[in-house]
Amino acid sequence: MPAKQIRISWPAGSITASLDASTPTAQALAKALPFASTASTWGEEVYFDTGVSVSRETDARQVVEPGTVAFWTEGDSLALPYGPTPISHDGECRLASPCNILGSLDGDAGLLATVRAGDPIRVELIED
Repeated sequence: MPAKQIRISWPAGSITASLDASTPTAQALAKALPFASTASTWGEEVYFDTGVSVSRETDARQVVEPGTVAFWTEGDSLALPYGPTPISHDGECRLASPCNILGSLDGDAGLLATVRAGDPIRVELIED
């Protein structure tokens, strides 16, 4: 399946991401779009509730590259790390627990530094 592109917007900016449409989690998320949520932050990670509930996939990972689009199954949330979190070692992006990997942000993940806890978030599908 081809990649799906989404746009994630907040008051200070927006960023697009490419999702691997072949994963069950990405398919479930795409069906829920568009949706609005409220941002939370944890170190250099932004996460927010999606209203989607899925199981952890077999290739879930806890340590990822900056800009990875991950799904935290324990919180039904998208997790968007752009740098170290409070449990990181040596500057890595370490998520709270293993997360399903959906894809990656397009462009500079550092834009997420402008997201503040409590900011409204909107996620929508970019139509071809």
